[in-house]
Amino acid sequence: MSAPFRLWLLILALTLHGCSLLPDEEDETRDWSAQKLFTEANYALNQGDYEEAIKYFESLEARYPFGVQAMQSQLSVAYAYYKYDEPDSAIAAADRFLKLYPNHSASAYALYLKGLVNANRGKGLFDRILPVDPSQRDPGAARDAFRDFAELVRRFPDSSYSDDARRRMLYLRHNLARHEIHVANYYMKRGAYLAAANRAVYVVENYQRTPAVRDALVVMTDAYDRLGLTQLADDARRVLALNDAQNTFDTDRATPEDQKGWSRRAWEYLDLDTN
Repeated sequence: MSAPFRLWLLILALTLHGCSLLPDEEDETRDWSAQKLFTEANYALNQGDYEEAIKYFESLEARYPFGVQAMQSQLSVAYAYYKYDEPDSAIAAADRFLKLYPNHSASAYALYLKGLVNANRGKGLFDRILPVDPSQRDPGAARDAFRDFAELVRRFPDSSYSDDARRRMLYLRHNLARHEIHVANYYMKRGAYLAAANRAVYVVENYQRTPAVRDALVVMTDAYDRLGLTQLADDARRVLALNDAQNTFDTDRATPEDQKGWSRRAWEYLDLDTN
């Protein structure tokens, strides 16, 4: 064995021996009971230290998976992830709870939390305070939120969360209808009159009792006129005039997010009241 090789082995052995002498990183929670972990996790959550709360809640679930605190921590960690702006992790945690406890009364909260997470996906400071039209956003998350709230209302109609879920569904439904009108108007500008008319028909058929129906009839009238479909244009024009005369278009109106005052939006963004 050559001298350089023996020297290399000696250095390697000394390095490994030195590493073995280093103390393991101290885990302050290693001797904590389930109740201690749960208490500290909730304290961190209430203090707004969501990262610390997540760490404690997940440690609790891993070490004491069958205790009452573990069940409660699954919901709490979902909320902590939501507040920490980790929507996918929040949804995953809520889904775990729903899979394990599908008929538990707290499943209503898990569904409500999922709806909140999806309804607020991608929203930042400017979206919440400045006048931004939410119907201009990609509607995918809004549809997911609507489904979450709808499942909550269907499965737990008497839950304390159901009334608010219904109001949120109304608001989301109006925004989804408005989104379809934005798309229809885009098609009109591009000269795709048939596509615009079809989009407007979809609004009339699927979003009754929303103000967007009036805009859809206006699009249908214009699009059918440009397509030379006189009968269809006249039908849309007649329905529009009839409903205008009866003042029926504003039924079930929800307060649009972009019409709230800046102070109210600031209040909501800063969580000065609770969801």
